[in-house]
Amino acid sequence: MMPEKKGVDISMYQGEPDFARLSKSVDFVVIRAGYGRYLSQTDSSFERNYAGCKNHGIPVGAYWFSYATTADEARLEAKACIAAVSGKRFEYPIYYDVEGRSLVGRAKVSAMCEAFCTELERAGYFAGIYMSRSPAQTMLTKDITKRYALWLAEYGSSLNWTGSVGMWQNSSVGRVAGIEGNVDTDICYIDYPELIKQAGLNGYGKPDKKTLDTEGFRRGDRGLGVYALKQLLGLADKAGIINASLADDGGFGSGTERAVNDLLEKLGCKPNGIAGEALIKKLGDILGKRL
Repeated sequence: MMPEKKGVDISMYQGEPDFARLSKSVDFVVIRAGYGRYLSQTDSSFERNYAGCKNHGIPVGAYWFSYATTADEARLEAKACIAAVSGKRFEYPIYYDVEGRSLVGRAKVSAMCEAFCTELERAGYFAGIYMSRSPAQTMLTKDITKRYALWLAEYGSSLNWTGSVGMWQNSSVGRVAGIEGNVDTDICYIDYPELIKQAGLNGYGKPDKKTLDTEGFRRGDRGLGVYALKQLLGLADKAGIINASLADDGGFGSGTERAVNDLLEKLGCKPNGIAGEALIKKLGDILGKRL
């Protein structure tokens, strides 16, 4: 389990943070990108806050404050948000902040959240929802709470939420070095930077997959070595590690190639259809732990 990360969320109301000091007191910052349905409603401190975080190595996320009361209005807000964050990189999700006048009932709020988050996902962003714990229990359907990253606010010593949650805003009167006055403080339970970078979201391109083996068994090969490889792949299939459909003919055919590529994908490697010494060793190690 990832150790908890501590952060803050800020907007124009935090004035001009000292990001050098802030970088030593928090693990991440979520900044307000804006509010409403127009790009002109970008937070006046957004560019400065983003640059300050990036210049001092602080992982950053963003949120967009909603005034919507319908799914169509939420889509307009999403488009404004996407325009505001375009060209930037975020290690934490982009959240839809739903509170106040936007709390118009479970069905409508859930539809608004889905509409906003769907637009963000289509644009290549990791989408989430910010809401206070109490309205989240009455305004969000279960499928929405399970589908998107949740950032819930409840001030005190505990978060009274029975489902999974990615981040908890636990105070609105926190104090941290680098910010004058009170600030919202947050605790994160999920390694969002790793998830986002591996998925190539939020402005990060997907990382190139390494080639595990350049030499080894490949399609068209036959013999005892191929037979032994297929036995190992069959065991991996039974253990639920991969899906394999292998012909009992002693050759390296299309089914073996698919199984090898499935295994390479699960190992985070380029699926080049080659089963060399490195792959066979890794497969043996995995089976040794499972069987």
